[in-house]
Amino acid sequence: MPNSHAAADRTTDDWVPPAPRDTSGPFRFLLWLARSQARRVAAGAALGSAWMVGLAVPPWVLSRAIDDGLVAGDTAALVTWSVVLVVVSVLTAVLAILRHRTMTKIRMDASFRTVRTVVRHTARLGSSLSRRIGTGEVVTIGITDVQAVAQSMTVTGPGFGAVVAYAVVAVVLYAISPLLALVVLAGVPLLAATVGPLLRHIERTGGDYRLDMGLLTTRLVDILGGLRVLNGLGGKQFAAERYLGRSRGLVERGYRAGGPASWVSALASGLPALFLAAVVWLSARMTAQGDITVGDLVAVYGYVAVLVVPVSSLIEGGGDLARARVAARRIVGLLELRPERDRVRDGLDVPPGCGPLADPESGVVVRPGLFTALVSARPGEAVAVMERLGRFTRTDATWAGVRIDAVAPGLLRERLVVADNDAELFAGTVRTAVAGRHEPDDQRVHAAVRTAVAEDVVDALPGGLDAPVTWGASTLSGGQRQRLRLARALYAAPDVLLAVEPTSAVDAHTEAAVVDRLRAARRGLTTVVTTTSPLVLDRADEVVFLARGRAVASGTHEELLRDDPAYRDLVSRVQDGQAGS
Repeated sequence: MPNSHAAADRTTDDWVPPAPRDTSGPFRFLLWLARSQARRVAAGAALGSAWMVGLAVPPWVLSRAIDDGLVAGDTAALVTWSVVLVVVSVLTAVLAILRHRTMTKIRMDASFRTVRTVVRHTARLGSSLSRRIGTGEVVTIGITDVQAVAQSMTVTGPGFGAVVAYAVVAVVLYAISPLLALVVLAGVPLLAATVGPLLRHIERTGGDYRLDMGLLTTRLVDILGGLRVLNGLGGKQFAAERYLGRSRGLVERGYRAGGPASWVSALASGLPALFLAAVVWLSARMTAQGDITVGDLVAVYGYVAVLVVPVSSLIEGGGDLARARVAARRIVGLLELRPERDRVRDGLDVPPGCGPLADPESGVVVRPGLFTALVSARPGEAVAVMERLGRFTRTDATWAGVRIDAVAPGLLRERLVVADNDAELFAGTVRTAVAGRHEPDDQRVHAAVRTAVAEDVVDALPGGLDAPVTWGASTLSGGQRQRLRLARALYAAPDVLLAVEPTSAVDAHTEAAVVDRLRAARRGLTTVVTTTSPLVLDRADEVVFLARGRAVASGTHEELLRDDPAYRDLVSRVQDGQAGS
């Protein structure tokens, strides 16, 4: 589809994020989408108006052919007006094609801008997104709401043209009969008054239905993500039954919400037809009484028949706007979420070297160039330190004396990578899964895979690096996914690598190989891991022991075993648990 590529390229070139005032309400957001492509919208409005007005020309030409040709018995006039009718019909068809192409571009542009705005904002929200809005809500916004918002842009073309065509036909009818013009001018507002309550009902019920849809989609995503665990626990059938019950409830609410929408669609076809019948009946009586000619009767019929198109467009446009306001309200709700920490667009440069990193809240100091292990009886305390050091939450942490939250985010992510076991693996090949956002280089990919001791994972897959990886790598085991995530973090080659429990899902033999290769590959760089594994702690250059969220001791594994009873007790409990298992 060349049109879609052109629209996408143009949107990419001139895309500017909406200002805060543009996301202060659903109507302002819709207005921003139209204003962002003002020239194209103006062209759509002009073409839509010309096309709809053009629909009214053939009836007038036909009336001239009847009165000047057939009734008057003038063959030359009849032929002339017939040729004019053909030319006008061709021009109207050309206008229809141009209008349709333009409106398609407008809708696609609105889709691209909305998607890009949402993606940009979700990236700004970062790791806080999943704690503040359900995954299903984001999915529903990206599919259902974007489509509804884009469809509403139709009112900028045919919608505007409908108003112009309505006014033009009223003026032309006034020249034939002021009474007919009055009936037309009064009839459309009456139609709007009929449909208006339904449009308000669509907004009210559609908002509730849309909220329930997002919640149900979130539940579906959760079920799919935990399907392997549910199978193991025997809870798949229970989860499926609960989802089925909620789904049936949503269907019932969908019928209630869809009722007004179906009435709007029906009235968009039915009411204009009744309107046409009333006006034709009136004009027929006037013709029989001699108030207007037969040609005028044909013209009136044609004009009113043409009015069916703009009147239907106005009614359908009203329904589209009602649904778009519901969708835009959900999009704006997402865009109103503020990041939990301030994002610095033009921040400081990252200091040279690999640290030191310091977290004042816990007292942890990570010396540069070392393999450091954070250990705590409560693993969440060590993870909290990693989130502050990695700027995943509000933080006072520093890098060589420079506050991490004052550094430009893009520069920080080039130099510091946080690897955790909840990081997403996207669909693609093993090669692209390991390369992540960087360009794939097979030599570097193989090196990262080897360091993460993931060669057996790659070798076992048909196609090696070209083997497909599903979203979430659900076909792989937990240990295999963990090593692929670690390989991806290693491929980025950061100065500082913060890894949360990087060996928790592998056996002792693999764990030893991972740690040894990790230390060798990152010699001279800063690596921090959270762990309670004695095997990892024994290989660390430095161990930082946390208690109640504070660093209470640091040193080598042997030193802490000798000098710190609490640390010794924790390691003993871990070893006893491993032996017992």
